[in-house]
Formats: sequence, structure tokens, C-alpha cells
Amino acid sequence: MRILGVDTTTAVSSVAFFEAGQLTAEATFPPRNRTGEVLSVKSSHSETILPLISSVLDNAHRKISDIDVIAVSIGPGSFTGLRIGLALVKGIAYECGVPVAGVSSLEAQAARFTKLSGTICSLLDARKHEVYAALFAQREGSLLRCSADQATEVTDLMALFSSSLLTSVINFVGNGAELYQKQILHLFGSRAQIIGEDCGCSAAGGVARVASARSPALSGTDLGPLVPLYLGTSQALGISRKILSNSLK
Repeated sequence: MRILGVDTTTAVSSVAFFEAGQLTAEATFPPRNRTGEVLSVKSSHSETILPLISSVLDNAHRKISDIDVIAVSIGPGSFTGLRIGLALVKGIAYECGVPVAGVSSLEAQAARFTKLSGTICSLLDARKHEVYAALFAQREGSLLRCSADQATEVTDLMALFSSSLLTSVINFVGNGAELYQKQILHLFGSRAQIIGEDCGCSAAGGVARVASARSPALSGTDLGPLVPLYLGTSQALGISRKILSNSLK
């Protein structure tokens, strides 16, 4: 199966192409420098996603007509970013008649790091000392969900874990892990392993990897139900906190 992955969860846009279960091309904007840091370049997802798609398809030696499924992150994450990403993907899918699969952005974060084993805690910055968080376990190459996606204060992260999980190493991934590294190490001590953003593939690569592990039958051409899934609160948008419930499973 040929899968185009798209992620606009954070300020970084990314696109990836998966074929036969393998990542064959990916691109991000803004790009990273040699030390793995994201370069500071002002641009919106609406300006970067289409050029990234064109670049990735060129590098994979494929055309848009070769795609079997477009996989896109549907949240949690940036309110504006998620809306832009979904709108662009829906437009492409409608024009080309390509099925779309929605993927939890936190599950995609965990899927970026295939060499990790054991417990993975995905964290995305939700601002104001809050994070979007979910727990996963990677066993024998398979990523298993251990908790629902949720919004929480960084100081309350330990409440996500059972007593048995707190006795082993916990791999923290995502931009929230790097941003709140000091607080996480204070809470979990030597059990916490902060995995750098440059240690895995792009977020879009994680999106495509999650979709590739799911049944193709779960992808559809009915784009109406595909909407952003928000956690936390936004007074400007009137969005209430809720648990992510209808991501790709």
C-alpha cells in the first residue's frame, strides 16, 4: 500500500511517503539544522504543505495518482494547524478520489521511534504548562495503546501511570518532552528517558506508519465525519475539553 502522511499538529509541517510498509521519502518545514534544532522560519501550513507533498512525491518517484491512502493527523494539537491540514487533505482527496485515514497525533508521535521498546509517553505542548499526553507500549515491533489521549498539567503527569509502569524506564517523546524536560526529570528521576526530536522520523512519517498498520478497509472516501479532535480548552473557539474517541483504530 502507498500511503501519503501529512502532519500539521505543531508549528512544523511534515509530509511522508510510505510504500510496502517502508518510509521512502519525507520532508519537513521549517527544516532542522545539523544539531537537530528546528530553524526559525515564519510560514503557515497553508503555504508549505503543497510544496512538501510535491517534493516528497518527486523524491519517491511517484505521482499523486499513485497514492492509495492519505493519512492525516487529526489531533490533539494546534487548533489552526489541524484545521488547515484537514482542509488541504480533504481537497486533495476529493479531487483525486483518494481515501483518507485520520490518525491520533499522539499515536503518530510514538510511532516515529521504531527502535524504542517498553513504555512510551507521547507529549505535545498545549501551552500554559499543559501537555497533550497518551501512553503506548512497543512490543515486538507493534505499538499498543495504553491510555486515551488527554490534556493534563505537566505537574500531574504521574497520574497517567499505574504503579507497575512507574518501576520501569519510561520513554518520553514529542515536543512536550523536550520543552518540559526539567520538570519530567524532577518527577520521574532516572526512570525518565527524554528522546530527542531528531532521533526518529518526521511526525508525518509516524502518521503514515500508524495508518500502514491498520486495515485499509478503515479508510474511506466519506470526508464529512473527518474533523479535528481537540483536547483542552480554547475560549476563542469555545471548544470544551474532551477525550479523543474517534481516531483511526
